Amino acid sequence: MTQYVAGERIIRGAQCIAQGADWLAAREPRFAHALALSGPLPLRLTEDGFGALLRAIVSQQVSVASARAIVARLEAAGMCDPAVAAAASEDDLRACGLSRQKIVYTHALAREGIAFDALRDLPTPEVIATLTAVKGIGVWTAEIYAKFSLGRADVFAAGDLALQEGARMLFQLPSRPKERALREMAQDWSPWRSVAARLLWAYYHVEKSREGVL
Repeated sequence: MTQYVAGERIIRGAQCIAQGADWLAAREPRFAHALALSGPLPLRLTEDGFGALLRAIVSQQVSVASARAIVARLEAAGMCDPAVAAAASEDDLRACGLSRQKIVYTHALAREGIAFDALRDLPTPEVIATLTAVKGIGVWTAEIYAKFSLGRADVFAAGDLALQEGARMLFQLPSRPKERALREMAQDWSPWRSVAARLLWAYYHVEKSREGVL
């Protein structure tokens, strides 16, 4: 059964992803081509809450391996609890591998007092506005959270470079579209923009693998 929150479709399982992918393929032949190459799309749902956003902060501008190592140290130190992170000293957080800037962001998020359970019932624009009010949380991070932690079906992180490059390749554009241009393109993919993002990411990885880049 399709689930909705604040009038928005919520992705709960693989069947939702398949439904969205079929809709996109029927609407746009190039999506059908991308889907044929990529195969079934991943669900990629994660838990919501403070820990999810902390991991997003940690992952900014570092390798996947480095981010995983830092997150593991944070988890071992109990820092995925906002009360613990809020009370932690700079030295405590630095010992886990956080840079000075990310220590500031972590404290800002932990001390903001966001009611994460309440975000589940808010319209996506309000979710994004709430999160981006926190120092260190940008639109991209907020949209990724709405997409994967809250399961919103119609969110598109147009500032993502891999999505921009995937769109350039799939739609044979002369250059990689900027965020505003890609956001305008993605309006045609509503109400399944989150699935369109998954499809463009998958297609990007297929094409880069062919080139021997990934």
